[in-house]
Amino acid sequence: MRSKGLVPFFDSAYQGFASGSLDTDAKPSRMFVADRGECLVAQSYAKNMGLYGDRVGALSIVCKSADVAGRVKSQLKLVIRPMYSNPPIHGASIVAVILRDRNLFNEWTLELKAMADRITCSRDAWRLESHHKADRYMFTFTGLNPAQVSFMTKEYHINMTSDGRISMAGLSSKTVPHLADAIHIAVTKAV
Repeated sequence: MRSKGLVPFFDSAYQGFASGSLDTDAKPSRMFVADRGECLVAQSYAKNMGLYGDRVGALSIVCKSADVAGRVKSQLKLVIRPMYSNPPIHGASIVAVILRDRNLFNEWTLELKAMADRITCSRDAWRLESHHKADRYMFTFTGLNPAQVSFMTKEYHINMTSDGRISMAGLSSKTVPHLADAIHIAVTKAV
């Protein structure tokens, strides 16, 4: 990326859910920050802290010089000012308390690991039941078309996006067989 003059943009919306470790999931973005090249990192706490409605996060921009940083800051002000003048502080306050308190931080990281492990179990159950490999992250594509998805929603009360993307976090080892059976019927009925 560096040799091609590309500026990487990392979207860290699910940090901790992929591996169960905040540090492991942050390795790619930290590698680019460490080489002192420019990059952008969007950090969200909406999912990994369960603050969906609060849209809590930050955008960090690593610049190669103070001059570039000043120019970037002035452009960001032009972009964000029309979007909001007083962003909500409730979610940010919750995140700040958790990140500053060692005990709360440790509790949060244990909860992240438990959630990541549960998602891994769901992926493993999906792989065994369906013989399809689930994507590593929170969502996987089933390969279903919009008509098949609609059939599954109507007949089996299984919800997913119309392109067949389903949340692995919404599954459990107990619900995967129901999903696999429904997919089998949707596909074999040639819906």
